[in-house]
Amino acid sequence: MLEQLRHFLQIVDEGTFTAASRRAHLSQPALTASIQRLEEAVGARLLDRGPGGARPNAAGRAFLPWAEAAVAAVESGKKAVAAIEGIEVGEVRIGAGATVCTYLLPSVLMAYQAHYPGILLRLQETDSAETRRLIAAGRLDIGIVPGEGDLRWREDDLVLVGPREPRPDDRRHICFPRGTHIREVLTAHFPEAEVVMELNSTTAIKGHVRAGLGIALLSESAILHDLKHGRLSRIDDPRTPIQRTLSIIHGPFPTLSPAARALREALLSAP
Repeated sequence: MLEQLRHFLQIVDEGTFTAASRRAHLSQPALTASIQRLEEAVGARLLDRGPGGARPNAAGRAFLPWAEAAVAAVESGKKAVAAIEGIEVGEVRIGAGATVCTYLLPSVLMAYQAHYPGILLRLQETDSAETRRLIAAGRLDIGIVPGEGDLRWREDDLVLVGPREPRPDDRRHICFPRGTHIREVLTAHFPEAEVVMELNSTTAIKGHVRAGLGIALLSESAILHDLKHGRLSRIDDPRTPIQRTLSIIHGPFPTLSPAARALREALLSAP
């Protein structure tokens, strides 16, 4: 039943049987058959299918946390076995926001991979709320989130940037969507800001700022290269820099595999 539970969770995550079948490397009929067997075992239909995709119904929503817990329990058991076998093989699942994934993690992960070439690293770009949810569900091993967590990792300064020649008193802001951490910081510290574009990518935000379409509040780590080469300019404001803490989160330490523990140590020792 384990694979059937995984298929159920994949459909919930992806929203359609088509996308879930690609992720599971199954044909749609095979995935449908797997869900039918699960529903027969549970004794209820779990998913509603329609033009918009597949969504858990009331029974599916009630079953979801138990399915997540069951899969997480098996993963914890596998980690316990891996602890005996060592860290020559295995995988570590990491979740973090766009800035961390793009600018802060690559060098750490590259060094880790060189030291442990047999470990498969799976990196997922998620917002902080989703990262915390996936950690709690046992579907990520390690997460990096803004704010306090299990371990303080590093401080990250948020600064205002504009094009090479910014317009004086420009209040047009290009930012991440509502619900993201940087957007919340912008709203709290710059109530006068007029958000004219909401973009999901740091690269896209910088591109539109360079084009002179507005200014942005971004992590200093994301714009150092652009400042050095004159593609962006830093805008002085008494409210900046705004320092935020990035923290490492994970499940109970005994459940971490040796590979995940090694990555945790690599993160903590990174400059």
